Amino acid sequence: MSDLTEDENKWLDQQVSEVAGVRQPTVEESFIAADLADRVLNVLPPEDQLALMMIDGEDASVKEVAEATGWSESKVKVRAFRARKKIREAMEKLLSHKKQPQMGGAIGNER
Repeated sequence: MSDLTEDENKWLDQQVSEVAGVRQPTVEESFIAADLADRVLNVLPPEDQLALMMIDGEDASVKEVAEATGWSESKVKVRAFRARKKIREAMEKLLSHKKQPQMGGAIGNER
């Protein structure tokens, strides 16, 4: 996650800093957001990606995902839960990394 492009860093900063006001993203911002979403989704195993994309991306029901994949409904629910948890953890890690002050030239100033 630490190898974000400059555009991805700008987009993430903008999303974090915008508290009020809803505006339409530019085409470039949409592409950057899609790229960042892909990178975050890639922390998931393929089966978790599938469950999450079908349920949250395509609004499929748990039953529909179970029928399409051949999994039990319980397995679908568990995969989606775990996928959301991993995505949340990845985003929290990314956001906490963005909030940390840069340590430039502070060597020797530690207590």
